Amino acid sequence: MKVLIINGSPRVGGNTSIALDEMVKVFESEGIETEVVFVGNKDIRGCIACRACAEKGKCVFNDVVNELAPKFEEADGLVVASPVYFASANGTLISCLDRLFFSTHFDKTMKVGASVAIARRGGCSATYDELNKYFTISGMPVASSQYWNSVHGREKGEAEQDLEGLQTMRTLARNMTFLMKSIALGKEKYGLPEKEEHQWTHFIR
Repeated sequence: MKVLIINGSPRVGGNTSIALDEMVKVFESEGIETEVVFVGNKDIRGCIACRACAEKGKCVFNDVVNELAPKFEEADGLVVASPVYFASANGTLISCLDRLFFSTHFDKTMKVGASVAIARRGGCSATYDELNKYFTISGMPVASSQYWNSVHGREKGEAEQDLEGLQTMRTLARNMTFLMKSIALGKEKYGLPEKEEHQWTHFIR
């Protein structure tokens, strides 16, 4: 099984990396293949709703988003992690996720999603909610932990002192592993849930 991990921090080796490293250790011990991709330090523009992806099969802006798309399609789970800026996720990460989810048309149903927020003090739960919305609009079950998926630290390396936060990351990885394996067994025995034709309802006519 595979998990794609998107690190939205511009600081390689920072507190977001420390949090994710705890998850990677668990995934590897459980036989889960992982790949971490850093996007927070890349030049990623936002979606312009041109809808060219519907014809081209990929985003018109050919950057890391199009590199992530096939990795996401192959993955059984997706972890998205961000530092907290003004009680929300890093804008570069949001631009990446907007385009990644909008431009990819493969079925994301029952891929497991998990979001992680890292902050000095406040804004973790708001960022956690913000990131989870990408999963819940896509039919992706959301993995939870023993607490909201957050780790605290400001200066580089301080996250190592948040013992509860790091434990939360390990628990999250174990729960996510269990979900992915359980879903794989369920798909084998029962298949995916039945899908209805989407009923688009617009309120301005």
